[in-house]
Amino acid sequence: MAGLFQKLKTTLEMIKFEHTLFALPFAFLGAILAANGLPTWQQIVWITVAMFGARSAAMTFNRIVDRDIDAKNPRTAARELPAGKLSVGFAWVFLYVSIGIFLLASYSLNWLTFALSPVALICVLGYSYAKRFTAFSHVFLGLALAISPSAAWIAVRGSLYDEVPILLSVLVLMWTAGFDVMYACQDFEFDRKSGLRSIPARYGIKNSLWIARLFHLQAFVVLVILYLVTGLGWPALVGVIAVGTLLTYQHTLVKANDLSRMNAAFFTTNAFVSVILLVTFGSAVFLKAN
Repeated sequence: MAGLFQKLKTTLEMIKFEHTLFALPFAFLGAILAANGLPTWQQIVWITVAMFGARSAAMTFNRIVDRDIDAKNPRTAARELPAGKLSVGFAWVFLYVSIGIFLLASYSLNWLTFALSPVALICVLGYSYAKRFTAFSHVFLGLALAISPSAAWIAVRGSLYDEVPILLSVLVLMWTAGFDVMYACQDFEFDRKSGLRSIPARYGIKNSLWIARLFHLQAFVVLVILYLVTGLGWPALVGVIAVGTLLTYQHTLVKANDLSRMNAAFFTTNAFVSVILLVTFGSAVFLKAN
């Protein structure tokens, strides 16, 4: 039994389960905005299951295809597959199970969610190959996360005929691309030596931090537009101000000649962004409904 729990713990570490905070709140927010309040409990459960399945599949596939690259990179050599903590065979099985869970959840929501599920899988799995072909692989990661609010909207309404989920998805795309460019600065030298493509590898760390700021500026502009389009009240405005402050703050933590505070900028600050927007915009929806 102890061995089973240890394997489960290692598996959760492989898929970085704690990073679910980045995307899941956006899915819940998309569902709340679509329902103009609280979705049904069935919808909430299946959206959560779908997010878990899709994200687990995406992270596992990334670890499988990147295992040789990770083994050569000192920063990632201790990851579960290159370090031998989990077998590649186990990872493949876990991948297929995760895909099955995602497809089941999609089928349980509505026909359009299920019909579009292969498209979502192509996006979230395809990101793993992007850095082999384009320096703008960060945008592909943004797209993979940006699916979640629009997919949740479809799960609730069965359609996507509205600008609100599109704006929310564009916000997630720009926000994700920005923090991923920052994070990739840590692998600047390794990516160049290994022939991997990233914005830092192509443009250097100093320029890349400015590009990350541009992405986050775009994200903030889209957030303001989303606030104006939804016509939500003061709690949503508090969310806009708080997120703008956090986006600005994280860029004060990281400098071209000092990346030592990258984890604080990447994990701590960004984990709050999605939660803040869920709480503020979500509460504004309920206040408006009442």
